Amino acid sequence: MGCGGSSALAAKDSDMSGEPDPYFDLIVDETLQKNEWPAEKEKKYRKDEKQSLMLKAMDRAMFERLKGHKTAVAGWTIARAINTGMMYPGSFVGCHAGDLESYTDYKELFHPVIEGYHKGFKMDGSCRHVTDLDSSKMRNTLTEGAQKRIVSTRIRVARNLAMFPLNPGGTKETRIEIADLMEKVFATVEGDLGGQFFRHSDMTPEQEKQLVDDHFLFKGRDMMQAASGYHQYWPAGRGIFINAEKTFLLWINEGDHCRIISMEQGGDVKRVFDRLARGIAAIENGVKKVTGKQTAFMTHDILGCITCCPSNLGTGMRGSVHIKVPLLIAKHGLEGLDGMCREKNCQARGTMGEHTQVIDRIDVSNWRRLGFPEFQL
Repeated sequence: MGCGGSSALAAKDSDMSGEPDPYFDLIVDETLQKNEWPAEKEKKYRKDEKQSLMLKAMDRAMFERLKGHKTAVAGWTIARAINTGMMYPGSFVGCHAGDLESYTDYKELFHPVIEGYHKGFKMDGSCRHVTDLDSSKMRNTLTEGAQKRIVSTRIRVARNLAMFPLNPGGTKETRIEIADLMEKVFATVEGDLGGQFFRHSDMTPEQEKQLVDDHFLFKGRDMMQAASGYHQYWPAGRGIFINAEKTFLLWINEGDHCRIISMEQGGDVKRVFDRLARGIAAIENGVKKVTGKQTAFMTHDILGCITCCPSNLGTGMRGSVHIKVPLLIAKHGLEGLDGMCREKNCQARGTMGEHTQVIDRIDVSNWRRLGFPEFQL
């Protein structure tokens, strides 16, 4: 989540100047806009020691084969799919999907990217993702020392509604329709999960300040995500749902249609996971009830839950703890700690999440999401 200092309700820079704002607006590489291969950028990026998974899988010949195709639902093109990696070579993945069909129509690109990110998962048909949110199957417990160091626990999953394109391939209208639908769904959620829905476009300054103070409000403002189309038409259709206890939240149209979040202070991971499972079921049942459709979320027989970024496929889950390790931070820094975490199939991020700095604690979460049941991760 980007954590820039501007107000979530304030007009974007592009609204005032007429110039596109790279933190919010979709800016497509000039060569890709012409549906041509960006040969000069490729030549430059190939010299870098670190290359995005997209660039490792993609070449000019593949682009030429695929550049005349558009997906049926979103009209997604290979040029749009690779824009993030061509605009920002530091992107680890470097590509995004605009709809479910992207993963099959452009499988020449996405299959090797998926295998590159989700180590051990094969796209040859031998692997298949299975969802299992049964908290009773969790066996591992944390030591007392680990519990004391954990400041808070948060587990979130990404879910996309089956009746809409993914947001990079969507429009202002589809984002608003999603928010309208979810507002009706939230009215069906009861008990400890029930709460209130706040839209970015019409929340009061007092509500915004409280959400910022609680560290709940997502604010966009991320150039890599903007290059995928995540933040287009900001703040239209964006919103946040919060239960009364502030332990169950949903982000609407932050990137994927829904980010379903369970969180609390301390390190009771099992309780947080159980609440998440109940919450997912409540939202899924609510979508079915409101729409009258049998399928609520976008899924694939092999890939599990479908997401905009290939890194989130499968569970769509990031289970994280904020943990205080000041001596390790001083000795190794974020990059060093992340390297240690990668050896354990985890990831270390900044204090406020992805693309942020370390202040007094780190965010440690699972790296793997595809091919493993949720309770195991």
